[in-house]
Amino acid sequence: MAKRQLPFSSQSDQLKDDLRHLSETVEELMNATAKDASGEMNDLRSRAERRLKDTRARLEERGERIYDEARDSLNHQADACDRYVHDNPWTSIGIGAAAGLVVGMLLGRR
Repeated sequence: MAKRQLPFSSQSDQLKDDLRHLSETVEELMNATAKDASGEMNDLRSRAERRLKDTRARLEERGERIYDEARDSLNHQADACDRYVHDNPWTSIGIGAAAGLVVGMLLGRR
């Protein structure tokens, strides 16, 4: 059976939750081992803290970049739609009227 794909927003929300839980777990682990003063534990703890900070910074940067790209893409699509309507006003009116007719017929059946 094929695996059901989640919508993009659901996938990104799930990834955010997973990463948040992972970072919280790593922070809890670092706090729990803070009393262990051995050199190896201090080294591991500092590396984990550094990697966690670096990963958070990269994820935030990537998230901002994806958001900007999506916003730019939507703006481009809206501009293309606006140009089409201005270049083809009667076709656009016909499409709108046909859509209204279909919706009206579907609602009239109820």
